[in-house]
Amino acid sequence: MAATLNHRQALLVLNGLQHVGPVMLRRLLEAFEGDPVAVLSGQREKLSQVKGVGDKAVSVLTNWSAHFDLSKEIERMKASGIRFIAQTDEAFPPMLQETYDPPIGLYWKGNYNVDRPCVAIIGTRRSTLYGQNVARKFASELSRLGFCIVSGMARGTDTAAHEGALEAGGKTVAVMGCGLDIVYPPENLDLYKRIAVEGAVVSEFPFGRRADRQTFPMRNRVVAGMCEAVIVVESDVAGGSMITARFAGEQGRQIMAIPGRIDQASSAGCHQLIRDGAMMVTSVDDVLEELRYARPTQTEAELPLEASTSAVELSSLEREVLDCFTGGELCQSDQISQQTNRLPAEVSATLMGLEIKRLIVKRADGRFEARSF
Repeated sequence: MAATLNHRQALLVLNGLQHVGPVMLRRLLEAFEGDPVAVLSGQREKLSQVKGVGDKAVSVLTNWSAHFDLSKEIERMKASGIRFIAQTDEAFPPMLQETYDPPIGLYWKGNYNVDRPCVAIIGTRRSTLYGQNVARKFASELSRLGFCIVSGMARGTDTAAHEGALEAGGKTVAVMGCGLDIVYPPENLDLYKRIAVEGAVVSEFPFGRRADRQTFPMRNRVVAGMCEAVIVVESDVAGGSMITARFAGEQGRQIMAIPGRIDQASSAGCHQLIRDGAMMVTSVDDVLEELRYARPTQTEAELPLEASTSAVELSSLEREVLDCFTGGELCQSDQISQQTNRLPAEVSATLMGLEIKRLIVKRADGRFEARSF
């Protein structure tokens, strides 16, 4: 049956077999001189001689049609406007092709092909407003300077990075840790649709594959592999962004980190990266200098990135409460009450007023954070 497959179809099958990982695929293709049709037509004896290929994998490869419905996959791709870009295709991201273990192909939704230098902007899903603002500003400015912004479309930092690139009219690529028929997180459906129109949404996983502990690290290596540099905005020391940074280091990419407050866990990972040799960046000019790109003559807004509150009319109590947030402090109501020596009821009413004026926001953990300072 494999003999009836063409080269691209055989690659699509190999990519879709859940029991065959990227390392095993690379070894199989090397053993069969780069011919995916030959892999699927291979004798059991020859397949089993490939390092790491056990009886289960041999069974899957020799009976692949029982594990992967090729015709259904092709129909779904056509219906969704998705193409499969093989590693050997001209449209395959060039820097990713140079990595040690690139995917043999990518499901690709969107007409945009990578045609410019790429920079990844990544960070924690539990980002602060400051972190989201930094990610959005960096993505916007780098987009205007001609970079493509790559991220993972996760909540928090990734979302802000994609939005910043789109707001600037630039290009962005979202690398998914699941099949392209699954929008994760679901609240990013509109963002998914917009990126598919103005940039590209990509994945190495077949339809129906849900995100799990295995797919996210695989996604992270693609993010790092596509880019000249990885900028970590916020991350704790055990965050997924640290895995992406490690992949970037292994692939010879530039690792950059935004410094933050020393008393916030969301900055601990960035500080560890800086301590371990990552480039500390506080402006887009730092990124350009490290990558040796010249800035066109235009004005750049400097950090701090937050807008001024001077145009908003505030009472003396509101200003007193806002002062508690200086330096990016995350505050609780009782903490502010003690610091200002005000009654809890006064503070609660003031906080509500500041929320209505969109100067602060209440986080999921019950603390408040200032939107602008």
